[in-house]
Amino acid sequence: MKRDERRVVSPWNIANVLTVLRLVLVPFFVVCLFLPGTGWRLGALALFGVASLTDHLDGELARRYGLITDFGKIADPIADKALTGAALVSLSILGELPWWVTIVIVGREVAITGLRFVLLRHAVIPASYGGKVKTVLQIAAIVLYLLPGIPDPVKWVVMGGAVVVTVGTGVDYIFRAVRLRQVAKRARGE
Repeated sequence: MKRDERRVVSPWNIANVLTVLRLVLVPFFVVCLFLPGTGWRLGALALFGVASLTDHLDGELARRYGLITDFGKIADPIADKALTGAALVSLSILGELPWWVTIVIVGREVAITGLRFVLLRHAVIPASYGGKVKTVLQIAAIVLYLLPGIPDPVKWVVMGGAVVVTVGTGVDYIFRAVRLRQVAKRARGE
């Protein structure tokens, strides 16, 4: 008899701690963003920057050291959407970002995250290159909106690119999900 030698990964690992840290930073970021003054604005920017770095770092650590857990698969996208969603909604409340931009990006993120959870029982659709570009563009656009003194046309161009790539990758993800569902049905003989 051969033992099952699969390694059990504790949910209490550095990758998941970084994910939880990102979630914890979100309310502090929002509070700093709403407080008046350049110092608070720069504080919000710093918190957003740290939280964004944890997004990259937790995934890298999880893959490199085999720290992938069910908790991480669920909590990581929630933490990502909480951070960018809070930033976009806050900027719209402050009147610095049109609401339609926030609605398009947050709506796409919520819909695709929901679709991912539905598909989890069948398979995981890996993040595409476009998805990574989308994340970088969203973060870059938010950073430009957080930085004092950036000319509006610069912010609009980067945010416009983020919106286009966000919608495009959302459509791509839906097509990949439909294909995956069809493959799963054929495999079951339906």
